[in-house]
Amino acid sequence: MPTLMVSISGIRGIVGDGLDPDTIVKYTSAYADFIGKGKVVVGRDARISGEMVQSIVTGTLLAKGLDVLVIGICPTPTVQYAVKTLSADGGIAITASHNPNQWNALKLLNNTGQFMTPEQNNEMLKVLNTCQTFKSWNELGTLKYFEEGLKRHVTDVLNLGFLRIDEIRKRKFKVVVDCVNGAGVYVIPNLLKDFGCEVIEMNCERTGIFPRLPEPLPENLTETMKAVAFNIADLGIVVDPDVDRLVLITNEGKPFGEENTITQAVKFILSKQKGNVAVNLSTTRAVEDVAAEYGQKVFRSPVGEANVVKKMKEVDAVIGGEGSGGVIYPALHFGRDALVGIAITLQHLTEFGGTISDLKKSLPSYFIAKKKIDLGNSQPDEIIRHLLEKYRDEKINNEDGLKIDFDDHWVHFRKSNTEPIIRIITEAKTQVSAEKYSQRYFDEIKKMF
Repeated sequence: MPTLMVSISGIRGIVGDGLDPDTIVKYTSAYADFIGKGKVVVGRDARISGEMVQSIVTGTLLAKGLDVLVIGICPTPTVQYAVKTLSADGGIAITASHNPNQWNALKLLNNTGQFMTPEQNNEMLKVLNTCQTFKSWNELGTLKYFEEGLKRHVTDVLNLGFLRIDEIRKRKFKVVVDCVNGAGVYVIPNLLKDFGCEVIEMNCERTGIFPRLPEPLPENLTETMKAVAFNIADLGIVVDPDVDRLVLITNEGKPFGEENTITQAVKFILSKQKGNVAVNLSTTRAVEDVAAEYGQKVFRSPVGEANVVKKMKEVDAVIGGEGSGGVIYPALHFGRDALVGIAITLQHLTEFGGTISDLKKSLPSYFIAKKKIDLGNSQPDEIIRHLLEKYRDEKINNEDGLKIDFDDHWVHFRKSNTEPIIRIITEAKTQVSAEKYSQRYFDEIKKMF
């Protein structure tokens, strides 16, 4: 069966096996009908199929009468930022994020530069299977290239109010940077040099071919971690192919922890500016601990950038994000942005004065364990209903599956939208406890079918 994943953020599939030209035209055409008229920003990550997909996307938008502004190979947050700063009517980021080489995707943005809301997505899907119509020769859109998009994004990151670049430069950080040959190659090494860092590049070739599994998980970064230790670097910086996620490696060549990435960002921003925080339901409890130090509140949303952004707007949050390494700083824009995450990290580390290993030790310590369980013919909604009934007297949240908060741990049960599985995310104060609770809930669900 061809592989095509459809979600609120767009479509994702294997090129030639689900993501084919007809499919790209179909969804781009529906998106164009949703936009109606005006200007759409288009950018892409570095993967090989990007040029092919971009040609089809831009051609379709032009045929629908929309003007297209192409900003080239760049991070997804750069596309988001361009939509906002150029007052465009929409944007499409062509990227399959952390998926391997054979995948590509369309991430569809609204006129604020954010992912479409559920309501907007439903509106677009209503016209998906209607007869496609295109403009006549004299009503076609115009195509322009805007090479300043990435430069503008970098400039505005460097001008963030909390930055003291001269102080950062005095630290002369030695940094190993791994961009997995993705869009980060075009910006991250130079950004670090702007901060006065000595940069040791790894997987920073402009080939668009990922030399390893591109998701920045510790098991995929063994060579990068060794390189940090071997080069006696101050830290390692890793980004995924479209540069919305930031992963840090300590000076000891060990994972800093993606949950700690958002935790330290929250700690730093709240030290400068008081306000609410918003993160998703699966993000570490350490965020609450840090916010409590500053007398601030944390609000939770369902998993997904669009959901976190919606919650941030509702509560007027000054910082937010997700435990996967996605930092959202609304003072610049509402999107996960590794460039912003790097700026916060370097300024925080500079003011902290010690090593990044010491910074990690200064943060609240929690451990997360993750499992998934194949349900076979059983229905995930029915399983979650049983769990909800069993734990109805506990502190629960059922906005996104079922999240249960206990005094010494929490567990989050989430069903997959694409396969018959339930994900079990558990956090506790020790690794042993997290794994113990994770196994307990796994066994509990197994007994239900």
